[in-house]
Amino acid sequence: MDMWAAFQALILGIVEGLTEFLPISSTGHLIVAGDLLNFNGETATAFKIIIQLGAILAVMWEFRDRIFSVVRGLPSERKAQRFTGNLLIAFIPALIIGPLLANLIEHWLFNPITVATALIVGGILMIWAEKREHAIKAESVDDMTWGLALKVGLAQCLAMIPGTSRSGATIIGGLVFGLSRKAATEFSFFLAMPTMVAATAYSLFKYRHILQWSDLPIFVIGFVTTFIVAMLTVRALLKFIANHSYVVFAWYRIAFGLFILATWQLHLIDWSTAQP
Repeated sequence: MDMWAAFQALILGIVEGLTEFLPISSTGHLIVAGDLLNFNGETATAFKIIIQLGAILAVMWEFRDRIFSVVRGLPSERKAQRFTGNLLIAFIPALIIGPLLANLIEHWLFNPITVATALIVGGILMIWAEKREHAIKAESVDDMTWGLALKVGLAQCLAMIPGTSRSGATIIGGLVFGLSRKAATEFSFFLAMPTMVAATAYSLFKYRHILQWSDLPIFVIGFVTTFIVAMLTVRALLKFIANHSYVVFAWYRIAFGLFILATWQLHLIDWSTAQP
């Protein structure tokens, strides 16, 4: 196996693991890292799809006790049934809207202006959501109503716009609609499971022609790295938000958006390599 390819896989796995569940746009960071490492093209597209599975499994592993508890309680426990119902309700908008608009969004919106604008606007909204007077309607995910779940699910659809960030859209939406910071973060993680599994399965099918067995070693390195880093990131984020707000991530989004505009204008990064 080529050592340079292994190094590229390692770095991109770290980037994906760090950014997938933080509200800062993993897509934008992977574009920057891929360009700096000269890791673009069809193999890179397939690689980014595969390592996303590592991030999904990491969050599922981190919340495995809760998942098993819900599954066991589904036949008889109202709490488990309500939680599952809310998760399905929140997932439905993306399930419907995603396939309908994916190709149009990929064609028209995957450009540096859209990515940068989404990052900056999202950062401003995050600051507003944190600074405003916050009337909490649901302290934990178990306190959520189906109406709140639906609103968060609709907010998640905004993440189809590149640069928005799936976790950013759901967390900001959760804060705006009355979830506590902890509830918004945890529900974002839980909602990521069906959403990312569906999105990854769709992408694997769509790009199945570029998957090659010869690329398996670098896929394994990226997958394992993403899994480990994502698991550590989720744990760190849950501890961080217990005593801090999301404002630091908001300012980072704004700075990253400005960085994208600057590198695009100066032709330092080829943002045309963006992929969903």
